[in-house]
Amino acid sequence: MPTLRGQIGTEPYRTRITSDGGHELLADEPLDEGGHNLGPTPGELLAASLSACTCITVRMYADRKQWPLTGLEAHVTFERTATHVVPQLHCELHLQGALTDEQRQRLLKIAELCPIHKTLMGAVPITTQLG
Repeated sequence: MPTLRGQIGTEPYRTRITSDGGHELLADEPLDEGGHNLGPTPGELLAASLSACTCITVRMYADRKQWPLTGLEAHVTFERTATHVVPQLHCELHLQGALTDEQRQRLLKIAELCPIHKTLMGAVPITTQLG
């Protein structure tokens, strides 16, 4: 099972995130929230996961079908409450290439089948414990 580790010290709210695969990134809060704006907020990371997964899923499908998709962008926007809860995400897909209307509509449906989209739409149990 893949593991990601978030580590924070005394400097609010800079969080170093590392993965088993050796990747590293920073999360932080904006200056006006008491952070140092050194990385995306947790909500932005959530939106980034949806954007990346959508792009990868659509690209894989188009490649398998050998459709003329020359590029795509998934623009994800989100609302955030005062308590930093993300109650809604909105994904807008921009497809490039000489695609038919039917292919474009199919890729839109495929975008909604990406694993992160499915995860966010379902109830995901989360257990938290002391280690």
